[in-house]
Amino acid sequence: MRTIGRLAAALIALLLASASAAAPISAVDDAGRTVALFAPAQRILSLAPHVTELVFAAGAGARLAGVTSFSDYPAAAKSLPLVGDYGKIDAERILALKPDLVIGWRSGNSAADVAALERLGIPVFLTEPRRLEDIPRLIETIGELAGTRREAAAAAAGFRAEAAELRRRYGGRRPVRVFYEIWHDPLLTINGAHLIGDVIGLCGGRNLFSSAASLTPAVSVEDVLAGNPEAIVASHSLQGWRTYPRLAAVRRGSLFFIDPDLIQRQTPRILTGARRMCEQIERAR
Repeated sequence: MRTIGRLAAALIALLLASASAAAPISAVDDAGRTVALFAPAQRILSLAPHVTELVFAAGAGARLAGVTSFSDYPAAAKSLPLVGDYGKIDAERILALKPDLVIGWRSGNSAADVAALERLGIPVFLTEPRRLEDIPRLIETIGELAGTRREAAAAAAGFRAEAAELRRRYGGRRPVRVFYEIWHDPLLTINGAHLIGDVIGLCGGRNLFSSAASLTPAVSVEDVLAGNPEAIVASHSLQGWRTYPRLAAVRRGSLFFIDPDLIQRQTPRILTGARRMCEQIERAR
């Protein structure tokens, strides 16, 4: 009887484990929609370069079946099949790759493309990281969807610890007026809701255009002169600002460059860009 009892207990445990493994997985994406899978995704398509990096960070890079243009990090991403770019995707190519999950960019991918994929029955999870905390959150969520929770949790914890260390070190110091230049023609910057705006705050900076209505507002040179930034940061040439010597940033030599891949992509690498920005703002301070 004891042997039968042990066998019955083992059978029940096996059935419970099987039921758990087959349990649906669901997550709410950054568009507020619930995305459900019957099992962890085995074939994932990325529709934006930052998504590609997040999938690798979550430990699910081996499950990527395709990516979009400019998905060049990590190196393994360069050899993956292309399914278009974040502005326009190739639906036929996507169907041929037989994905069980597509991860996209809410504000970067075409709403029509997303709708077309959903009509084909392909689950689409949309990302829209606006704050630093969104990055580890998305890594963890992708880990849930891909069945790589342990790797994702470790990556997310490391990100949070490094961000907290930067905030402790720089966040409470004297505010420094900062102008971040995305592009020079037209002259584009970021507002307080942008991820780079969050990085500036992390470093104890004060974004000159934090109250702008648009996420990436166009501004004039006169607007920047009026704000008189103590530091100007850009991801391209800053030579044009040297013709305005009355700017505090120019007088003090506080014109700084950061590689766009390290500050303009919503990925774990943004902490490398954030550390550089914090050091630059500290120099201006």
